[in-house]
Amino acid sequence: MGTPDFAVAPLDAIVNSEIEVAAVVTVPDKPAGRGLKLHESPVKKYAVSRSIPVLQPVSLKDPLFAEELTKFKADLFVVVAFRMLPKQIWQMPADGTINLHASLLPRYRGAAPINRAIMNGEKKTGLTTFFIDEKIDTGTIIDFVELPVKFTTTAGELHDEMMEKGSELLLRTVRSIRDKSYNLTDQSSFIPPDEAMPAAPKIHKSDCQLDFSHDAVKVYNKIRGLSPYPSAFTSFQINGKEAMVKILTAELIDGKHKSDPGAILTDMKTYLYIIASGGIIDVKELQPEGKKKMYVEEFLRGTRDIGRVISNSAD
Repeated sequence: MGTPDFAVAPLDAIVNSEIEVAAVVTVPDKPAGRGLKLHESPVKKYAVSRSIPVLQPVSLKDPLFAEELTKFKADLFVVVAFRMLPKQIWQMPADGTINLHASLLPRYRGAAPINRAIMNGEKKTGLTTFFIDEKIDTGTIIDFVELPVKFTTTAGELHDEMMEKGSELLLRTVRSIRDKSYNLTDQSSFIPPDEAMPAAPKIHKSDCQLDFSHDAVKVYNKIRGLSPYPSAFTSFQINGKEAMVKILTAELIDGKHKSDPGAILTDMKTYLYIIASGGIIDVKELQPEGKKKMYVEEFLRGTRDIGRVISNSAD
């Protein structure tokens, strides 16, 4: 059960193993693009290419969906980047329902663990497999793998690394369940007394606005934690008009500058610096509203003048 690209690699790993995939469950096709043609999820496209039966329920609580699932007589349900399942569904298979989550649980429960870990400046993260229960990402842990996070790593780069490592972890987990060789660990054993675990709620637009009055490291972490999607953004004067600009990639230059946070320094040819508190954001790749993404040199060639950031305060 899955939808995006992140779920395709783990599915492929299982398909190419000795484990039989009885069926795939994914979201219904959705209209997209100018012609509003029906768009199939990456998981469905893969399943169809491998002649695997596909179920696309509008509602996971539909009795007909449960009836269809029962016909496959699956021993195990596997969930990767999908929706929250009703109890009647995850309780159905004899060996239970497992989930692959892109964090070291119980840290970063929620919809955006990859983004949130980088935005918070984590130096280590990982992936966890666990049995699904009635709450979100709280079930008993089966296995996990740790991954280091470099100071330059973007969410997109970590996503791709996690797809590979997650595929290996998930296949190992499925085999251990088949062989009855796994050991379970309650998540509470990983929670130190009186310590709150960081969460990973869904990313909203307000989470993406940059505030250059904040510490430069925090600003830099937000940029890479939202790169390439949904992207951090700010607004400043371009050719005399206010414009929203997504900052896709940047580097951090340590050190204070005499200019106030939000000031822009540029030679209008090769560099675009934005002053933050205690450091400078060296913009490398950006996307002005309504235009394609481009490297800063290309952006500057088509720009007459640039003013300071319009507002430093995020909503």
